[in-house]
This record gives sequence, C-alpha cells and structure tokens, in this order.
Amino acid sequence: MTEATATIDEPAFELFTDENPTFALLQNGRTMVLATAKERANFQSQMKSKADTGEEGRRKGLAAWVLSDYEKCVALLAPHQGDDVADYTRAKALMALGRPGEALPLFKRLSDSYPDVARPRGGALEAQLEAKLIEAPDTDVAALVEEMLKGAPDDFADSAEGRYLQGRRAEFMNDTQSALEHYLAARDLDPTLRGNLFRAAYLADRAGLDSVALECYQMAVQLKIADRPMMLNYGVLLEDHSRDEEAAAIYDMVARLDPTDERARLYLADARSAMDMFYDEDLERKEDKLNQILRIPITDFELSVRARNCLSKMQIHTLGDLVCRTEQELLSYKNFGETSLNEIKEILRTKGLRLGMPREEAVASIEARARRPVGEDSDPRNRSITDLQLSIRARRTVESLGCLTLGDIIKHSADELLGMPNFGNTSLQELRSKLAEHNLKLTGE
Repeated sequence: MTEATATIDEPAFELFTDENPTFALLQNGRTMVLATAKERANFQSQMKSKADTGEEGRRKGLAAWVLSDYEKCVALLAPHQGDDVADYTRAKALMALGRPGEALPLFKRLSDSYPDVARPRGGALEAQLEAKLIEAPDTDVAALVEEMLKGAPDDFADSAEGRYLQGRRAEFMNDTQSALEHYLAARDLDPTLRGNLFRAAYLADRAGLDSVALECYQMAVQLKIADRPMMLNYGVLLEDHSRDEEAAAIYDMVARLDPTDERARLYLADARSAMDMFYDEDLERKEDKLNQILRIPITDFELSVRARNCLSKMQIHTLGDLVCRTEQELLSYKNFGETSLNEIKEILRTKGLRLGMPREEAVASIEARARRPVGEDSDPRNRSITDLQLSIRARRTVESLGCLTLGDIIKHSADELLGMPNFGNTSLQELRSKLAEHNLKLTGE
C-alpha cells in the first residue's frame, strides 16, 4: 500500500475533533501518528497549539500518551479525575512510568464501575501485583495471582488479561512452557497488551525460542508499544541472527528518541560496524585485547600510597589513562618522583606496554604477547575473555559484570548469569562449552 492509498483507505486519527475519543481510538491512532516523522511532527504541532486546561487540556493529555510522553500525560489528566477515558489513560501512563501504586485506585474505580469488562479489572490486578512486588520483592506471586483470579468473574480467566496473569503465575513457578502458552494466548486475544508481549518475548528469548521472541518483539515495534528495554532486547536478538542492518535500525530509533542514551549509541555503533563488508576481524580481536587491558583499573595493582594518590589527583584511573602519559608529564607533578615512576614502568612492562606508547605499537605488542608459547606458569584463568570468541549477547553480559579474564567469569555462578538481562539458557550453554575447552567451570559446578 502506498502512502497515497493509505491516506484514502485508513480512517484519519482526529483526536482533537472526535466527538468522544476512546482509549481504543488512542491505541489505533498511535500507530498512525508514529508511522513517520512527518506524521509525528504534525501531531505534535497540533498538540502544542492547545491549552493545558479544560477540554483542550484533557485531549492534550490523551495526545501526550499517544506520543509516549507519560509524565505530561499524567500531569494534564490529573484535573480530570472521574472521566473514564482520562482515568484509564492516566493509569496506563502511570504503569509505564513504574508507578503502579498510583495507578491502582484509578483502575479500581473503573473496575468497580464496569465489573464485566476485563481491561480495567486486568489493569487493577496487574497494578496490585506490581505494587506488591515493589513493596515486598519476595512476594509469592503464584499464591497472590491465584487469590486474584478466585475473586474475579468466571470468564475473566479466559480473557487476554486473565491469561497474562496466569502466565505470570506459571513463570514464577518456573513452568516456562505453561507460561509461554498463556502469554501467547493473551497475545492472540489482544496484541496491544505491552506487558504481556514483553514477558512472552523475554521468556521465549531466554528459553532459546528465538523465532517466537522475534515475532513478539516485531509485533510490539509495529504496534508502537515497544519501550526502550524491549527495543534493545529485540536489537540484540536480531544481531544474534546476523540481521545487523535491522538491529541498527532498531538502535537508531532508540537513540533518536533519547540522544543521551549511551547504551543505544554503543549498540548502534557495534551493529553498524558488523555491517561493514570490509570489516577486519583480526584487527578487531587485537583491539579487543588491547581495550580489555587498557580498561584495567590502576587500583588492581599494588602501588605505594604516594604513587596511587598522585595518579588519582592527575585523573589517571586505568592503564589506558596511564599509557598516554609520558615520563616527563608524570615527573612534573608535585610529589611524583623516580621511585613512583619505576613502580609505574614495572606495571606497564608486565603488560607489554610503556609510557607514551603509540596505539598502533600497543596493539602490535599485545598481539605479539598473545602469540608467545604457553609457559609453565601460564594459567587459563588469566586469558582474556576475547579468547572465548563468545556471541555478542554472551560477551556483553560477562563484560557488564566487569569480567576481563576467564578467571573473572568463573567467579560467577549460573544463577547469577541467568539473572542478567538478555542472558538465557542458550547463552549459558555456550559459555559453559567455551569454558570447558579451557578446563574451567562456573562457580558451583
């Protein structure tokens, strides 16, 4: 369908002129508004021209939800408490902001007013569950959800909201298959339930069901309900399948929405690098080895108090900070003498580095050390994590734990790793297999 025919065939989204805008209208309109930068800009322009009070303010608050500006949505709709659409939209915005305790009374009022409608009841029960987990993280989710379902009408369990809550219960009980069945059933009943799509995609991802996870993430992006965590997870999964161009597009969307998001910008740079046909993998391995070493904190080494204090005052915190300095620069600093200088030079010598060393020379030196025959005192635990040649997902996880060597990795247990974002059983088995090649195991195995 071309842009021209889409304009003719699809109903226009007229939030500011519609006689009685509903939340369903907002949900459908969001897809249209966020379809292109031009549509978004036009909608924002309309929104800015409206007053913050009265009926215009109410509709402006609804518009803020469409644009995912949840803080503004909550503020503009607060004066309209008692209005069903305003209350439901504000409650959804509060949930998106991670404030379920404030959303609960709004959902509760709507649920009491419409006892036979699943959506407000589902919102109330989810808000109650999330608020309880914030208050008491060790809450028995299975027991709480079971109690919730007993208090709901008989047909609620078969609704999208009911299936979602049953999925949460099954997931808490580590029944992955049952949880996924409930989540996917809820998705088929109502694909706009963002929390459900996220849980389905995340659980499928961890279980190694990549095709299911990709389908759920893609649906969330197409419906314009994917938040930052969902989009980043989606991008990582696309990279795992060598779909780097698609991953870069996802990261670019996140980066454009928030230019200060350093994680998205880093992922975007990685994906773009992988798209380069002339990418030099050998050079990348060398650079990785260098960067791992240059990131080692100075505090990891035994230095005299005087040397440590001087380096700290000079804002030298890592070996990378140190390598770029010359002997003259260090000696020119007050209280930094020959003794401290010799300490520093010895540290660098053990890493094949020296002060004032050009980057190209540092890369070559580290590569040369990596090619040296294994000596009697060599220990696989001292090898760099780059030697494992892990997938992007697994490598990012161990790096986020601060691991630089294989010895750092085996200090962690399987449970710790599985608790990390984007790290599931597939990644765990990969890591175990790679460590086994060096006769190493994770803690507790």
